[in-house]
Amino acid sequence: MLILRDRHAIPPGARGASAAIGNFDGVHMGHQAVLDLARQAGAPLGVVTFEPHPREWFAPEAPPFRLMNAQAKAHRLEKLGVRTLFEVPFDAALAALSPEAFVHDVLARDLGLAHAVVGADFRFGRGRAGTAERLRDLGAAAGIGVTVAPMVEVGEGEVSSTAIRQALSEGRPRDAARMLGHWHRIEGPVIQGDQRGRTLGYPTANMSIAGLHPPRFGVYAVKVDVLDGPRAGSYGGAASIGVRPMFGVNQPNCETFLFDFSGDLYGATLSVALVDYLRPEMTFDGLPALIRQMDADCVTAREILADA
Repeated sequence: MLILRDRHAIPPGARGASAAIGNFDGVHMGHQAVLDLARQAGAPLGVVTFEPHPREWFAPEAPPFRLMNAQAKAHRLEKLGVRTLFEVPFDAALAALSPEAFVHDVLARDLGLAHAVVGADFRFGRGRAGTAERLRDLGAAAGIGVTVAPMVEVGEGEVSSTAIRQALSEGRPRDAARMLGHWHRIEGPVIQGDQRGRTLGYPTANMSIAGLHPPRFGVYAVKVDVLDGPRAGSYGGAASIGVRPMFGVNQPNCETFLFDFSGDLYGATLSVALVDYLRPEMTFDGLPALIRQMDADCVTAREILADA
């Protein structure tokens, strides 16, 4: 997949795309429905998204809310067959554009789109003044076909990033997965930790969750993809997400024990899929009690993953 971050330097071969437009946080079922409509427009499939997420730009002090970082989102879109990702920088200049200027200057002149597909709730332009129906009118004037995708429902409600965040906050990763259309994943490099797990017989791969919406703290059964390096592959595992209350005050992170694995993962990129919530974070009366619980967690996780 080609990732383009300078809208003023789009190569000729990337112009003329049929592109889904949006933030695509989580790349959930609603986003995939938008992608499917863009795929049917008879032109190379593209996605127009924005970095940083506009909400991060407008409210930098707000609590972390993203379901995916930019790298994880790009990986997911590539798996779905996206040929070109237009990762447009979101800044003061872009935020100030009127709906008319956004369509004419960005979508038509800079990116050279042939067709655009958006969700029914899409908003754009200064003050979020532009609607999906307004985009249809402006696109026609600029020579861009526009398709508006209806909202997608799963179960009793509409699919949304907000509903997925709520499911994760409540420790319901399977409900989140039903709305996402895939397991919710935490993706990033393995970083240096306290190496405490080694002394307990459970060496873990530590990852930061900074900038991401935190799932309910606790222990999960997980599927792990090591995306690069000499030990690339897929593994089962158990992960602890949280602040490790047994050992004082710590920054929230994700610590994953990979089943049937031996080796060094420092610097490798992991994708950790949350399959089931096992239990909340706990403190124990000493390390032997903690180790017994970790033994039990791993037995339970293996049983769950055997059927997942």
